[in-house]
Amino acid sequence: MTIEIPRRSFLAALGFAASGLALGAYAGAAPAPKEGGLRPNVFVHVATTGLVSIVCARSEMGQGVRSTIPPLVADELGADIAKVRIVQGDGDKAYGDQNTDGSRSIRMDFEKLRKVGAAARMMLIEAASRKWGVPASALVAENGMIVHAATKRSLGFGELANDAAALPVPKDDKIVLRPRSELRTLGKDLPLLDAPAIVTGQAIFGADVKLPGMLIAVVARPPVVGGRVARYDATRTLAIPGVKKVMELPVPVRPFAFQPLGGLAVVAENTWAALRGVKALDVTWDHGENAAYDSVAFRKELADAVAKPGKQARNVGDVGAALASAPRRLEALYETPHLPHATMEPVTALASVTDKGAEIWAPTQNPQAARTQVAKSLGLDEAKVTVHVTLLGGGFGRKSKPDYVAEAALVSKAMGVPVRVQWSREDDMHHDYYHSTSAQRLEAGIDASNTVVAWQHRTCFPPIASIFSGTDIGGEGDLGQGVLDTPLAIPNVRAEVCAAKAQTRIGWLRSVANVYHAFAIGSFLDELAHARGKDPRENLLELLGPAKIWSPADLGVPKVPNYGQPLEMHPVDTARHRRVVERVTELARWSERKKSGRALGLAVHRSFLTYVACVVSVVRDPPRIGVNGKPGPAPIRVDEAWIVADAGTIVNRERVRAQLEGAVVFGLGHALFGAITMKNGATEQSNFRDFRMMRIPEAPRTIHTEIVESEHAPGGVGEPGVPPVAPALANAVFALTSQRVRQLPIARSVPV
Repeated sequence: MTIEIPRRSFLAALGFAASGLALGAYAGAAPAPKEGGLRPNVFVHVATTGLVSIVCARSEMGQGVRSTIPPLVADELGADIAKVRIVQGDGDKAYGDQNTDGSRSIRMDFEKLRKVGAAARMMLIEAASRKWGVPASALVAENGMIVHAATKRSLGFGELANDAAALPVPKDDKIVLRPRSELRTLGKDLPLLDAPAIVTGQAIFGADVKLPGMLIAVVARPPVVGGRVARYDATRTLAIPGVKKVMELPVPVRPFAFQPLGGLAVVAENTWAALRGVKALDVTWDHGENAAYDSVAFRKELADAVAKPGKQARNVGDVGAALASAPRRLEALYETPHLPHATMEPVTALASVTDKGAEIWAPTQNPQAARTQVAKSLGLDEAKVTVHVTLLGGGFGRKSKPDYVAEAALVSKAMGVPVRVQWSREDDMHHDYYHSTSAQRLEAGIDASNTVVAWQHRTCFPPIASIFSGTDIGGEGDLGQGVLDTPLAIPNVRAEVCAAKAQTRIGWLRSVANVYHAFAIGSFLDELAHARGKDPRENLLELLGPAKIWSPADLGVPKVPNYGQPLEMHPVDTARHRRVVERVTELARWSERKKSGRALGLAVHRSFLTYVACVVSVVRDPPRIGVNGKPGPAPIRVDEAWIVADAGTIVNRERVRAQLEGAVVFGLGHALFGAITMKNGATEQSNFRDFRMMRIPEAPRTIHTEIVESEHAPGGVGEPGVPPVAPALANAVFALTSQRVRQLPIARSVPV
């Protein structure tokens, strides 16, 4: 399946005169492996026709990675953009890391991607150098040609491809990158190349793939994680026209990791029959050890945990002594609930398992993890598993966990035909890897001169690592998201983490632990401002401290996890913190807010190596008339939002703006309404009727975005916009109502 993209749309956006790109087949890991021509690595192939194929090994879920990575490679290569084809990479370790989460696609691969293109460019130039007998330094690669300016000679890439293929591939440390000024698309607004196919219905998502003779399976899973089938009667189900079989799936064992949850698969000729079949099942469940889980009661357990000392994670000075001697102390408890991913496309996967192996088509963020889990579930060698990646209708981290892919493989193996497992919205809501619930207790000491002299932060949450190891205490990866790496110009700082046992599957969701850590930190900083009688912006800038690079010793930690990248390349830099705060408040006319009668809230947070500040404006709407004909309380409404990001070097500016806008809506929706509650171990919400999402009339009338011009190494983009949104909103609610929001969602305590 090949999707052609209108060529003029891409090039017009770049100001080029030629025609554009085509998107290659989803099913095909390497570009044109049987063709001749130049293939210096698994990412690039230059055919003798001059067609350049570039693999995008990351997954496309609307963030625009397929519209960002290939142009960067093509620029470094010097390709004619009209002769570039993009091929979606299958799951293959040859590509290196393919996990499309953690905002890592550009921040981790920027230099590697450039080297991919540069290697091919150097080989083509060397081939032309030998053909013409001129120094390679006298040649340039541009618009798909190798040009010798002195003699005005040129050769197309296709004409040189076979000769270049006979040359040795340059060693990594010998590859020379272009000056950035020669990268024509870098930092420009690039179009979303998949958009025309998406809006015209031609795009292929997971549920769109069809194979001859395929069947559909819908699974009845245990309502409680760790549960199993006690007994069942499939008589009524098997009587439904189209239902072929009811089969029991393997019971998972702890730690659950990416195993399917077990249960009963109803296999049918079509989705409707399978859905009806599940409803007709007579099944009794053994709910297992998590049957008593109650999220409301658990919230109190978390609050009790942070009332006592935990495991020290960060320490500067002597917080105990400073708090004891402080004439004023401020403390607050912040609580956040479980959250689901609630992607617009419920998870699905198609598997065809034969005696030769398994072939998978899935909307997965991590095709290599899917390949590994399918092999493990089937007892196969990974070499016998192929995973093709379709477009994803949203991900937010849910589709990095391939339990649903393994389900399809297990059912296909049992049926001996291709099978697509389809989750319903209710399945998606009931059986997610939920964002962790949390409690955080913050305390500060203020001395007689109104200076903050002590800061103590205790955090407690069931950690993500619980699905892999069963641990009940957050590690440096969790704490490195706000707790360990927030700079505080306070002489005494301590952070502690408390244990909390997971009683459901915990997973990463967009921005991960930054979501709850930023909410607590950003809210408490605002509380400190009001306790001290200071403007929140000036208080924030004071407590961030002057512009400087913070060492681990300054932060009071042995090391900064730093999202897996060197601290030397991505230091904790308060100059960048301060810049985004100053700029976002300038855009929002912060200093004029009282004169203009606006209620504004401010927050800033560094996550995924990017610095983001947000201001939110809230207003009161007229009171709603109740059923008794009397007006109720006046609800609040988000009116406007401003968000400024310093993400270092930007590749695709338009996609960064889109991600920031989406982050504001995502963050506001969860802060206002989002919550998963669990009773007797089972999720109480089932669809958007009881898990409320932000709707169009509730969104800000305007979201203002600005991207700081920067030559720093690239930071993340997809996730960093989310963390400061909730505290900015909570702080705005306080500015409007004088009511502190310390428990999310806001709708629990404030009329919205």
